[in-house]
Amino acid sequence: MTAVVRASATLIRMLTKRRDMNNGWTDQVVGERMTVDKEFTQDVIDSEFSNQEWNLIMSAVEFEIEDPESPADARIVANTEKVATIVPELDDINAQMQAMGGVPGGGSRDRGSGGGGIVDSVKSALGMGGDGGDDEPDQKRIDAASELAGRYGEELQAHLESKGRWEEVCAVAARAPADDER
Repeated sequence: MTAVVRASATLIRMLTKRRDMNNGWTDQVVGERMTVDKEFTQDVIDSEFSNQEWNLIMSAVEFEIEDPESPADARIVANTEKVATIVPELDDINAQMQAMGGVPGGGSRDRGSGGGGIVDSVKSALGMGGDGGDDEPDQKRIDAASELAGRYGEELQAHLESKGRWEEVCAVAARAPADDER
């Protein structure tokens, strides 16, 4: 199974699971998310992730509003605990893109793999090394993905505030049952 097929299957599983959850506030901001996605494109290009990798990361991130009862204190936070589950797919996408001659449009640059090249890409894709570290590169990618997702959440909140929708969204989130009540 190719990296793209595995990544697509993972994305479909996560999206299907999300659709089954009652997440009213996120349903209310679909249009705003599309606008923020466009505005955030440069941040993704400037990051170590390709657009394809970023889309996969976002499929593993769940945004939550902390303290929605008080819009002045509330904030959007990125729950990134599932990002670690998609790191192998990220690595596969990266190896596949490097094997095809590079990473156009940003993404996965300077991952510390030394010489790079197709041999290192194949070794990495097969789990046979690449940079000599065991879990360190994965943790760095998880941290980078989490940081980028956090910035996206901040941008989304700023956008909602600028459009005068923040209090409305917080009210919807405050009415939603907690995760353990679903």
